[in-house]
Amino acid sequence: MNYEDILDKLEEGTVRAANKTESGWEANVEVKEAILASFKDGENTSYDGIYDGFVDKHNLPPRYFTPEDGVRLVPGGSSVRRGAYVSSGVIIMPPAYINVGAYVDEGSMVDSHALVGSCAQIGKNVHLSAGVQIGGVLEPVGMSPVIIEDDCFIGAGAVIVEGILVKKGAVIAPGVTLSKAVPVYDAVNEEILERGSDIPENAVVIPGTRPVNNEWAKSQGLSMSCPIIVKYRDEGSDASLELENALR
Repeated sequence: MNYEDILDKLEEGTVRAANKTESGWEANVEVKEAILASFKDGENTSYDGIYDGFVDKHNLPPRYFTPEDGVRLVPGGSSVRRGAYVSSGVIIMPPAYINVGAYVDEGSMVDSHALVGSCAQIGKNVHLSAGVQIGGVLEPVGMSPVIIEDDCFIGAGAVIVEGILVKKGAVIAPGVTLSKAVPVYDAVNEEILERGSDIPENAVVIPGTRPVNNEWAKSQGLSMSCPIIVKYRDEGSDASLELENALR
């Protein structure tokens, strides 16, 4: 397939930039290579008449929605790029941006100032609160993108990058940063997860600190930020209540 065919199938949701297998999530290399090819082939063009004053690749224009799509794209500066899938029932509050190759499943909300980066995968009934940054991963092509599974709640201003997987039902508090460079401390099971580890199902993660392992830094009382798992949700838990209780 050429890249135009793949972009069409991405928008239809019949092809994805990452797929769940028995062993976990795997990047779809063909899709990511096609997206990179579209950037290489694209030429800057004006979008006058639709988006006056804006310039971007001619082959990656913003998507156009109608009521029949079942997507609520509230006016005010949001954009969904060509090659991104947005399911029926999704709500997008302004301003928000969903980049090429991304997948946003049904019932999810993308709130104000939120970013869903290229190839990022967002599950069903996920709430991306205001200011959430879901990083994109196009290169290397074999690297899995950031994935947020079903029923997750991502608090305001959280940053999730570098291919981190947040498993089903997890709650990420406002201001948490998840990346492969920062270990996660599981205070429930009393263990430190390996750098780049998945966030377990139903974990409630809040921002914390850890001391800097350096004598001078210790003498200055310095510490570094780190995510801490403070509890795990029950099946009947309400995400917002669990987060509020954890933060208290």
